[in-house]
Amino acid sequence: MGRSRNNRRGSAAEAVVEAVDGGLAELIPDPDRSRAWTLLVDGAPQSHVDLDDPAHLTFEYQRRIGHVIDLAAPPGKPLRAVHLGGGALTLARYVAATRPRATQQVVERDAALVQLVRRELPLDPNSRIRVRSADAREGLAKVPDGWADLIVADVFSGARTPAHLTSTEFLDEARRALSPSGLYVANLADGPPLTHLRGQIATAAARFAELAVIADAAVLRGKRFGNAILVAADIPLPITELTRRAASDPHPGRVEHGRALLDFTGGAAPVTDSAAVASPAPPPSVFR
Repeated sequence: MGRSRNNRRGSAAEAVVEAVDGGLAELIPDPDRSRAWTLLVDGAPQSHVDLDDPAHLTFEYQRRIGHVIDLAAPPGKPLRAVHLGGGALTLARYVAATRPRATQQVVERDAALVQLVRRELPLDPNSRIRVRSADAREGLAKVPDGWADLIVADVFSGARTPAHLTSTEFLDEARRALSPSGLYVANLADGPPLTHLRGQIATAAARFAELAVIADAAVLRGKRFGNAILVAADIPLPITELTRRAASDPHPGRVEHGRALLDFTGGAAPVTDSAAVASPAPPPSVFR
């Protein structure tokens, strides 16, 4: 097991390699940021954290979720957020940095990963982030009715979203936990022919009044495997500002919504627990 000997500014840092419940976790120091780290599990990049600047989001999909978080309420207003899937707690740290009085719950099944992250990338003790080691759906079931202003689902096991987190029954649980004006955000991964993504949009459309998807245009055209951020709510979404922010990113994203997004599903049926399957495994070339 490798250990970081020193991660203070100006000092060289070593990778941390440790077995966790979900496989082999690696914390790799960022050569360009002195207290920043990338978390990989079994070689798949999971998170990037800058301890000096937790509002800095490096990963493309996390930046897009960050835009949604920014637009979920007026700047600085506290949110009550639930994060399903923790990783290195990047997005929880982001909410804490940008909305200092936010109250957050993180549900991460991998208890050993939580221990590793807490030890090597400690949370600000004033961050008001509670981390629970549990299955995402079981943890969500314990959130009080209407408590959450924001639910972020970013759960991968072996680089695949578990089947029981893809169904209408799962979204029923999310809607129960959300306030009437709350937002549900999910990180989805798919590639051609986009069967999983189309099914997930149809599933969300069966439970929420308003939807949007943010993704690379090549992913939406079925040209390559990648991430798509699904945003769902029962209130109008800030489409114009979301589109502007996504388009101005280093890797510009496209926002689909309304009739065009429903047409994109191609008549896919909503997914139920009885028919749910895990998201497709990414091709090996994705992480090379």
